[in-house]
Amino acid sequence: MTSSKHSKDSSNATSFGDLLGNDVKPLSKKPTAYKPKPSLITPGVLERRRAAQRETVSDINELDSADVIAPVDPLAYLEYQKPGVQHGVYKNLRTGKYEIQSRLDLHGYSVEQARVALWQFIADCHKHSIRCALVTHGKGQGRQEPAKLKSCVNHWLRQFEHVLAFHTAQKIHGGVGATYVLIKKDSVAKQKTGVKIDQAKRLKR
Repeated sequence: MTSSKHSKDSSNATSFGDLLGNDVKPLSKKPTAYKPKPSLITPGVLERRRAAQRETVSDINELDSADVIAPVDPLAYLEYQKPGVQHGVYKNLRTGKYEIQSRLDLHGYSVEQARVALWQFIADCHKHSIRCALVTHGKGQGRQEPAKLKSCVNHWLRQFEHVLAFHTAQKIHGGVGATYVLIKKDSVAKQKTGVKIDQAKRLKR
């Protein structure tokens, strides 16, 4: 009899407190979110990330290693001109007539560091439509391996598809310790130049 009465009272209950008593509180209806503990970034983790980035750049670097590069004299003049480069353009380059739009200084670099830096530098110059750049490599006089970086730069610059010409710089820009580099315009820059020329021709008509 008591059991049936309790069941009837329970079925007529209208609140959580009526069923379980006022001392029991319902759980909050707010959704819970899992918050992962942030990972600790230690110096070791940062160094591993940097190493991975260096390896990625090195993997795509097509420049020859130093052991196949012929040495040049510390005081030698470097000169290179791809077929098709006009004589007047090359003359302006070697005489320092073009504005230097970007510079790379390799002083203090190891051969491998210079190899990576030059690869990235020329790629960036081409990407940003840099026409004339200056690479400072030094002479390397009196070193155990004289003109090591200079010899490498002389060899490497010839391997770039985007390098049209290069020549030892004028004294004001470093002389035999630096080299002017003429870089091919990318397709976007060429298109913009063509549009400007067409517009100029129309205005003259």
